[in-house]
Parts: sequence; structure tokens; C-alpha cells
Amino acid sequence: MRKLSILIVLLAVPAWADDSAARTILEKRCLACHGEARMSGLDLRKREAVLTGGKRGSALTPGDPAKSLLFRVVSGSGDLKMPPGKETLSRDEVETLRTWILEGAQWPGDASIQAAEPSWWSFKKLKRPPIPEAPAGSNPIDAFVLPALRANHLTAAPPADRHTLIRRAYFDLIGLPPEPERVEKFVNDSSPDAWPKLIDELLASPRYGERWGRHWLDVVRYADSGGYETDIYFRNAWRYRDYVIQSFNDDKPYDRFVQEQIAGDEIWPNNLDLDGTYTLDPKKVQSLQARIGTGMFTIGPEVHESNMDATKLQYEKVTDYVDTLGAAFLGVTTGCARCHDHKFDPITQRDYFRLAAIFALSTETDIPVVHGMSIRDHGQNYPRIIAVDESKTALKLFDGKLRKRLVEARKSQFSPEVLAAYEVKEEQRTAKQKELIAPLEEALVSIKPDKEMSAEEAGQRRKLLEDIGKAVAAVPEQDAQKVPFDGLMDIPSATVLGHREPELVPETRLYGRGDLSNKGEKVGPGLPAFLGGGDLNSDDCSGRCIPLARKKLALWLTQADHPLTARVMVNRIWHWHFGRGIVASPNDFGRQGLAPAMPELLDWLASEFVSRGWSIKAMHRLIMLSDTYRRTSRFQNEHNQRVDPDNRFHWRMNRRRLEGEALWDAMHSVAGTLNLKAGGRPVVPPLAEDERSSLGAAWQWPVSADPEQHNRRGVYILVRRNFTYPMFEAFDSPINAVSCPGRDVSSVAPQALWFLNNRVAFEQAKAFAARLRKEHGNEPAAWVDAAWRLALSRPASAEETEQAVRLIEGLSLEKFCLSVFNLNEYAYVD
Repeated sequence: MRKLSILIVLLAVPAWADDSAARTILEKRCLACHGEARMSGLDLRKREAVLTGGKRGSALTPGDPAKSLLFRVVSGSGDLKMPPGKETLSRDEVETLRTWILEGAQWPGDASIQAAEPSWWSFKKLKRPPIPEAPAGSNPIDAFVLPALRANHLTAAPPADRHTLIRRAYFDLIGLPPEPERVEKFVNDSSPDAWPKLIDELLASPRYGERWGRHWLDVVRYADSGGYETDIYFRNAWRYRDYVIQSFNDDKPYDRFVQEQIAGDEIWPNNLDLDGTYTLDPKKVQSLQARIGTGMFTIGPEVHESNMDATKLQYEKVTDYVDTLGAAFLGVTTGCARCHDHKFDPITQRDYFRLAAIFALSTETDIPVVHGMSIRDHGQNYPRIIAVDESKTALKLFDGKLRKRLVEARKSQFSPEVLAAYEVKEEQRTAKQKELIAPLEEALVSIKPDKEMSAEEAGQRRKLLEDIGKAVAAVPEQDAQKVPFDGLMDIPSATVLGHREPELVPETRLYGRGDLSNKGEKVGPGLPAFLGGGDLNSDDCSGRCIPLARKKLALWLTQADHPLTARVMVNRIWHWHFGRGIVASPNDFGRQGLAPAMPELLDWLASEFVSRGWSIKAMHRLIMLSDTYRRTSRFQNEHNQRVDPDNRFHWRMNRRRLEGEALWDAMHSVAGTLNLKAGGRPVVPPLAEDERSSLGAAWQWPVSADPEQHNRRGVYILVRRNFTYPMFEAFDSPINAVSCPGRDVSSVAPQALWFLNNRVAFEQAKAFAARLRKEHGNEPAAWVDAAWRLALSRPASAEETEQAVRLIEGLSLEKFCLSVFNLNEYAYVD
């Protein structure tokens, strides 16, 4: 009788009221993953699809909750539990679904459930929340922070002193310590605009882009080489690095910054053709810079041997692109969907490979960054390159002739029988012949041409080497328009994304468990379904043209109400100012990431970011003008520490350790040796003998010939994936095979040992000491005070001065300066 009742119910299919509780649950809690995204092949929008089910079979057995996979996963009665993550359905919601299934799981005849807005906070479209009520004149950030402090009964720390504030601002914005004169000017300026003026001054500095560009380079896994065994050198990676630095200095709107890196060539196509003068049209220069932005995708890790297998290489490239895109711009772990549907976020394997298919249309290519006249100047001077090659050929011929003479001289010392045996092909020699010629082979191996040549031959060889040197020296360094060539007269170029010929675009497929040998269905370019995306058709393209899929991706990402783009970037800005983001997992806004401490503040900042033209500098001003930013870090409160030990609600400022590059820069700045030359090919400082031992081949670290280059800022030092500059490695340099959302901070012995024992540290300590003597005469107390002001941005106390003078008298001024580099206060920003 019960089965008959169920059958009648199924046949009748009475209308499901719009306010049905079960429908609401499915809309809000399930369709983000099992609607358009169809994770695990399951679509819960229509009855037929639910009964058919996905990879695990039917999701629904009407009338029997215990047999319905849908009920088992939401009730937690099986191995699989849904929704993923920590957010489970309530007991009432589970009971509502149980009753609905028991009563036949009624469904409108041919209607489908429409997905509601995603339930997960970061996947909802960005909306601007109202600013909480606050005292007149309050910074909006404080208006959001203060209610959180009150709700948790947290006491806000007082403002930091002005010495601390200026040092904090300098290191935050330009990554360098302030000069003592600028500190005193700020400390003694009581005008209300002293702090805003200081911020604007620092934001206008060209040093700003070097500091904040370094942050972004971490996010996009910047390196000058490919890593793995051979560590292929990327000769043009530095152009992308300089593009990033200049973009920050120019306060390039972040939406354009994103668009340029993903599709600069497709959104702003152009060329470098001249129009009757040597001067390029500024619009062409802008388009070139936009195209250089796509270099972001050309600096990822690369296995040298993969170039022997085009399919494998293509797979490694596009998956790196998608993983980096997801981490850098979306702040989600798309890489988890390479092998299977994401287990926690509504990212399907189909979503992943539809993104990969966008990049399958593109390929890495080198383009000139100079106009045609410079390229022709290169052609005009090319015979000088031929002269270098001919000089090398002459040396090879001489060396071959010399060796032949020495070989004949050795052979003349042996009997005809031995020589006859030697002339027999190796594979045809008898055992007796092999034994007979062994002494001759040993004699030939022992030949040392450089020691056995005659005086006349030595002179001839020396002359040939001089000819090579002269030929190299004759190669011009720049063209007729004063445009410098790269390397040994290479045409200046950039490595960027270009387009494949339509006939050569490789197919993109789903791969079971990410295994190339396990091919699944073919997919085309598309956007993630869980964010409302779909297939990218080529309606704008006919014939042999390439559909501009990257352009569509870039424009979709930079919509004003996109759920992730603005949220992710303002959270990064907050993280780099405070040492912790509002979301403490900057690269993971998904269910496995950490929830925002103050979600309304994050959404307001993101919407404000968009309304201010995506200006990063505007966000700096907004954040740094808040009381929240200006609080002291030296504040302890027992209740605060118990309730909020991680300072999620910012009741005080976080004390932060400087990164390796900032410590390098500060050391040279304090010593007065910092070379502020900007941009160009990577700097390669010399290494100590023990540092070279882990390098492998010495030629992989071609030391810059000009000693002044060795004192450049850390952002310009060569970044090899297989060998990190030792100081930076000691101070937690990022693993640049993948996107780095934030640097680790450790306290280990090699850090102190580097500053105490390394040759560079000692040389800079000597330069620091020489600066103190030159600027402050022969007064130890004056040296100490000046050292404190230069390195710590504050005067020394009487007790500190007394102890430091004793140290100088007992050791030396140089060792005192070395000890300053080892102070905790030097390495940290309060």
C-alpha cells in the first residue's frame, strides 16, 4: 500500500510551492557546486538529472531517505559529508530534506531550481556595506574596527610615538630607513598635515615601486630561471620585473594592471612602426608595456627535458598558468581541480581545463622592444659579430693544429707495430692489440698543450686571444639612436604571450587524475561556472582569426562587482601593511581558507578600491591615515591577549620582521653605500668560497663586473630557482615555484651568523664606521647617537650610549657597527 501511495505521488507530481523549505535549502546550500558547475557530474537543478545522478550514481530514491545519497551526505551518515568544509546543515535542515524525500521528493513537472546567490561569502558579488556610525571625522576603517573591538571587549592600544611612526611608514612604503634629518623634521612638525604630507612624499618616491613591486613579484612566483636540474636562464624576465615596479610607481589602476598581465596584447594591440621620426608614438609605448605585462606567464618553473615532448610541455605550462591565475587574482586554490573536482570549493575539473583552454590558444614568444630603425642598426653592425665568431674559429683551428703536432710527436716515440695496432678501428682490435696500444693511449691522454707548446706557438696563441678580445670590444653597445643592445649586441627583446596559428592550437582535454595518458573529453575555453561563467564562444571570430579568449577572461575578472578580484587585492594590501590580512590566508578565499575577521570592512574596502579607480596608492593613504594603522605595537593587555591572541581585530599594531631584501637595503643605506640605480639586467654580487660550493657550475652566477652594481637594491639581485642568494635564503626567501601570499618568518642561527661573519656584512660595517668618523669626528658618544638615528630612527638613551661606548673601546667601531646590524630593533618594524 505504501509503495502504491508513493507511485501515485510520483505520477501526480504536484506543484512545489515557491516557499518550499526543501527547495530553499537546495538553492542556498547545494547549487553553487551542483548546479551549473556540476561537480562530480551531479546537477541538482532538475528531477531527471537528480535521479540520474553523477559519478557516484543516483542522488535520490523518492520515499526512502536511507537509500538516497543526497540525504546520506547531508546527514553525515556515510563516509562522504556535504557541504564540504566546516559549514554543515543544521539539524532542522536535515530533517526538512528527510521529510521531503520520504513524501516523494515532489518536483514541478518541467521546472528547474534556479541557483540562488552562492552561499560562501567570497563567491557572492561584491556589495558595498554601510559605514557604521562613528564620531565625526573618523576614518571609515576605524568606524568598522571599533565595533569589533567593543563586541569583544578589547582595549585599543594608544598611538605609536612619532619616531616609530616615521620608521614604520618608510619601511612600509619604500623599504628603506629614513634619514635622521627627515625624522627630526617630522617629529618636530606639529601641524595636522605632517603625517599626510609624509605619506604623499613616500608614495611619490621611485623607491615605492621597488618595495611594493617586490611584494607582487612574490605573488606571481618571479624568478630569472626555470629551476629543476638545468635551471634554464630567462634572459628577459627582468623586463617583466621592471614593468611591475613602474606600474606601482605610476599607480596604474589595478584593473588595468590585471588586464595587461592577462591580455595586454589582445586588449591593446599595436606595433612599433615609426611615422617619419625616431620617436615612437606614446600610445605605442603604452601598448608595448601592456604586452610586456603578459610576461607574468613566461617566468614560471620549467623542466628543461619537457621541451622534448611538446604535449607534456604544453600541459605543464598551461597548468602553471591556471594555478598562478587562481592564486594571484582569484585567491582560490584552482590547482586542486587539476586531477578531480575540488573537494571543498565549487571548482570542477571542467572549470579548470576550460581555463587551461584559454591559454592553449597562446604561446611564449620573444618580441623586439625597439623600433625598426634600431633593428636595422643591429643588421648594419652584424659583421662585427661575425668578426668575433671568425676570431674564435681561428683560435680553434690553431688549437687543433697544435694538438695534432703534439699527438704526432707522442706517436713517433712508439714502434711501427704499436702504431699499426692503434690504426685498427677500436671495435675490431684484438685483446693483444688493446694491450699493445695501452701505453700510447695513456701518453696521448697526458698531453697538455698549454705547457708543451713552443715559445713561438705561445706567442701566436696569445695574439689570437687578443684578436678575440679586440673583436668583442669592437661590438657596439648601442645603436645609432643610443638604444642599448642586450648582451653581445642582441636586439633588445621581451618574452611575452603571443598567439598560435589556428591550425596549431593543441586540444585541451580532461585528464583522469591529472594523468596525461588518461584522456577524457575535449573542452573549449570557458570561465568558472561557480562564478557565473560559461563557455567562451568565438562569435567575434571567423576564418583563421584567433578568438580573444584572454581578453574576455581579463575583462570578466575586472568587473566592478566581481566577487573576488577587488577583495583579494585589498586584502593583500592590508596584509602587507599589517603583517596579517583581514583574511589571514591571502591566496585562499575558499572553504579551507580562514574566514575574514571583519567581513564588512573587507567588502567596504574592496568597493572603495573600485570606486577610487582601483588606485593602490589611494588605499595606502586610506589605511595609513587610520588610527588602526597608527597604533603602537608595544602594548600588552591580559584580557586582549586571552580573547584575541592573534590580534585579528587589530587592537594593536603587529611587530614585523623585515624581509631579506629590506635588511640588505637597510644595511647599505645605513652604511651610505646604497646604489639607487633603477632597473635593468639582474645584479650578480660576488659570493664567498663556501657560498659558491652549493651553486654547481660557477658560470651560472656571472658576477657583475662593476663593484658599484653589488650595492644595488635587493629587488634587482639575480633570482635563480636552484640557488638563492645566501642572505635572502637565511631570511626566509619565498619558494618561487608557486605563488607566495606572504613570507615566512623564522628566527634561526644562520641569520645572526650571516650578519656576524659574512664578508658583505663586515664590509658594510666598515663603510658604516667610516661614515660615522667622517660625519661625526672622533667622538664615540656622537658615533653611537648617529648610529642609533641612522639604523633605528631614534636617539640613543643614556644607558645605551654608555654600553655602546664601552663596546667600542673594548673592540672597535667597526665591530660596534656590525653589532648594530644584529640588533632585534634593526631587523624589526614596530
